[in-house]
Amino acid sequence: MKHIYIITLSLLMLTITSCEEYTDVTPKGALVIETAAQFYEMVSLPNRGYPINNFQYLSDDQWMKESNVIGITPNVDIINFTFDETTDRVSLLKTSSFYNQAYSYINRWNTIISLVDNSKGDESTKQLAKAEAKINRAYDHFLLVNTYAKGYDPQTATTDGGICIMDKFDLEAQPAKSTVAQVYDFIHKDIEDALPYLQEKPLDVYHPSLAFAYAFKAKVHLFKREIAKAREAAEKSLSYNNQIFDLVAYSKQGGPTVVTVPAASNVEVLSYQYMTGYNEMNFAYQNVISPELRTLFGTNDARFNLFFNTTSTTNLDQGSNTAYWSVVYTRFFYPTVGMKTTEVYLMQAECFAREDKFAEAVAVLNTLRAKRILSGTVNLTVPTTRAATMQLVINERRKELLLGFNRFFDLKRLNTETEYAKTVTRLFPLVNKTVPQKTYTLLPNSKLYIIPFPLSALTKNPKLTLNTDEKLPF
Repeated sequence: MKHIYIITLSLLMLTITSCEEYTDVTPKGALVIETAAQFYEMVSLPNRGYPINNFQYLSDDQWMKESNVIGITPNVDIINFTFDETTDRVSLLKTSSFYNQAYSYINRWNTIISLVDNSKGDESTKQLAKAEAKINRAYDHFLLVNTYAKGYDPQTATTDGGICIMDKFDLEAQPAKSTVAQVYDFIHKDIEDALPYLQEKPLDVYHPSLAFAYAFKAKVHLFKREIAKAREAAEKSLSYNNQIFDLVAYSKQGGPTVVTVPAASNVEVLSYQYMTGYNEMNFAYQNVISPELRTLFGTNDARFNLFFNTTSTTNLDQGSNTAYWSVVYTRFFYPTVGMKTTEVYLMQAECFAREDKFAEAVAVLNTLRAKRILSGTVNLTVPTTRAATMQLVINERRKELLLGFNRFFDLKRLNTETEYAKTVTRLFPLVNKTVPQKTYTLLPNSKLYIIPFPLSALTKNPKLTLNTDEKLPF
């Protein structure tokens, strides 16, 4: 067996493999990693963060304070918020924390996958460590391809430009960019390779469970419009964990100001990743929701009433009908970039809707709404068309899956289908009277939905090319 002292040096000085910037992945302490148990321990990464700042304002759910836009030199936030296709995004995106961190995690998973077989220890621990690393590697590739490439379209996926697939621990690699279809094939293979070895109840919450793996499998199939397979995987996930945190009962207890619900206490959480690392939602005032989303919540929804501030004179423009998330993660952990059981229910409901099982779809939505709606109409009426039923599902997804990737990803995937594509319009400013009010428009096929790779990655790897017609500044 090879001695693995090199692992310590490699992990302490881990550079990106031509698809990333210089980043570090450091094991706990600076110990030599040479046993299967140590590799398994490496899978647990509590501070795993995925910043959304490169694309958050392309979502119709988020908003910007007017003083952060008016009179300010356009930055990426303003370009996205005003749907500006004329400004040079590529030059502005010199680097990307999201891109760097996602690929640094992939390097971590590849380290485990590549080296655990030659470590000391029993075979079952090696298989488990490898399986968990593979499901995490698949998840990170999924996030990357849905950010930097076109949404999956069965008609064009085999030719649409994707991302670099990193399938091995190789610091000198300069991989060519794969197509969207190839990336999804890679993701599928990692999921299927991992499933036989994963556990229903892992060692801790930062190790992926079977409930999470099947939920993620359902999501991948749903994004590919493989509806029967998506529903089957969603129902398999719910067989392991079908719990919904009861926000109606929580509201009666006094909510987050009275009863704290940290991450490990939220029964519906399937994966513990963070939008901003351990300080998840501490900068909540930056997450202002749009007037459209606030109106969608209505007045009797615990998801809004428990967690949002509508009265701040510092963080909101009074009279704009906006609101911001005002509860820190130590008071209530609300997954923004990970997965939870309620997303699985919503995927199941969408599958039913697409299968023209409208009553079944609405029954699933009503199961969720019973734990969310404080008064008034809880049970939705069953529509008579697929489009109307899908709209109910989409509305619940917007209210339930807040502030992270989900709405941005949903817009992209739904925009590949004519019947669900949305032209987003934004009237701005709403309060300021010193500048003309203007309507900004984001078309379903806008190039803005495909985020440019950061310049730092493009300059390192000449094989990595943009997925839009934008020009490189070099």
